Amino acid sequence: MPLSSICGVVATKKIRPAGNAPSRSKTKTSASRGSRAKLVVTRVVPTLRMFDIAKAREFYLDYLGFTVDFEHRFHDGAPLYMGISRDGLVLHLSEHHGDGSPGVHFTIEMTGVDDLHRELHAKNYRYMNPGIVKTEWGTRDLGVIDPVGNRLTFSERITKSS
Repeated sequence: MPLSSICGVVATKKIRPAGNAPSRSKTKTSASRGSRAKLVVTRVVPTLRMFDIAKAREFYLDYLGFTVDFEHRFHDGAPLYMGISRDGLVLHLSEHHGDGSPGVHFTIEMTGVDDLHRELHAKNYRYMNPGIVKTEWGTRDLGVIDPVGNRLTFSERITKSS
């Protein structure tokens, strides 16, 4: 995968029309879209699909160390919708068929990846023993995969002092 895809960089190429006519760029700029409201994003909370509550609890609570913030069912026997958190990271887990698709990947930018690695390694989780990978784009990443195939990458930027 090209680095431009990973970093969200979009490359544009001007195409010259046939003949000698100068090209006209059809790319819209921010100014041509009108004024835009400045957003103040306070948090992004992904909703991840779960199929087995016991396995989800084992992975997210016991292994990764999250705590349950809330649990909700519309009635007895209804699918569970659960909020969990750890150190400012908030996730929602859902049994509802329309909430999320298995196999998503997201990156959690953080500090303390070595401490997290030691913590996870000490738990002797039987399904996974992740390592830390140094990337070409200047991070050290620890990746885990939950019971339904969602991939969480804990990523720490490499600084001159690290």
